[in-house]
Amino acid sequence: MKKVYFDNAATTPMRKQVINYMISSLKESLGNPSSIHSLGIKTRSNLEYSRINIANILNADPSEIIFTSSGTEANNLILRSCINDLKIKYIITSNIEHKSILETLNDLYRKYGVVIDFVKLNNNGILDINDLEKKLKKNNHSPILVSLMYVNNEIGNILDIYSVCNICKKYKAYFHSDTIQAIGHYNLDIKKLNIDFACGSAHKFNGPMGIGFAFIRKGLNIKAIITGGSQERETRAGTENIYGILGMSKAIEIANINLKKEKKDIEKIKKYCIKQLKKSIPGIIFNGLSYSTIKSIYTILNIAIPKKDNMISFNLDLKGVIVSQGSACNSNSYKVSHVIKILFNNKKINKLSFIRISFGFLNKKKDIDILISCLKDMVSRL
Repeated sequence: MKKVYFDNAATTPMRKQVINYMISSLKESLGNPSSIHSLGIKTRSNLEYSRINIANILNADPSEIIFTSSGTEANNLILRSCINDLKIKYIITSNIEHKSILETLNDLYRKYGVVIDFVKLNNNGILDINDLEKKLKKNNHSPILVSLMYVNNEIGNILDIYSVCNICKKYKAYFHSDTIQAIGHYNLDIKKLNIDFACGSAHKFNGPMGIGFAFIRKGLNIKAIITGGSQERETRAGTENIYGILGMSKAIEIANINLKKEKKDIEKIKKYCIKQLKKSIPGIIFNGLSYSTIKSIYTILNIAIPKKDNMISFNLDLKGVIVSQGSACNSNSYKVSHVIKILFNNKKINKLSFIRISFGFLNKKKDIDILISCLKDMVSRL
């Protein structure tokens, strides 16, 4: 049975061009990039070309791109190094961030007593900019880090990142944004943003799994949290995943070239899905701002169905439709996520079924029709 895939926020299928490019590199890139013989130098050249390619697309300096094993590692590198090297004692974040942020901050609080403050959100998960400014103004006597994700990975809300950047600059606070869901789907101009830290993960923009990067602004003197070598400008020890890096570079390049057309096509798919869901599922709720293709990313739609079924994604899978009931980083797929709990304030949660539908460039209208048909059938049986 061919699967209809709507879990692109968890991971995207690799493009054929990326696969072919990686296969070619597997055959040709033999040397260790840290070796000084001809094969090592050739591999190093390919690695640095990839770094330059990614930096150019993001309008960053190549020296500001540090390769990691994932977006989660990139977030850990940034947050932990900020405590160790920038002597941050106070961090402002939100309670609907990715687990790689929230769990890392909780660990830093327990180990180092770092004060973690949460900015207010409204019922749709929208950041209260005024509250952020009040917190910065009240605590600007010592170095501050603000950590807020650009695009929420569960409900798709888009942060007013330019306003946040300007406020952070006003109060001389460092700004870190988890940009994992945004890179490859929007044109991100790092220099224009005046952001200090960002991150990317290749498998979110149709590249390979197990490779990502951190953006760290020049001059911040961040040190490694993984030690044992001088790789990545002494910011991340360990032999680089050259094949993953080359695949990531090719994937972001193609995503950037195809961005305008694919964005337009996926927006149409999302709007069609919203229209069909409204017609077919009485009482459906669209969580956060995911009903919008302007205030929410065009790839994510998060819904609540007014009937309880913890096995809804499993049963859809049996019918050949792949969706998610939350973030892929949750160890229990059927547990309501922390993001949904906060949005609903624990009200009515036990009477609802939650689904995240996330779209990609391969999805067609006929895929939506299959999803809607399966959902209608399942809801009628509940």
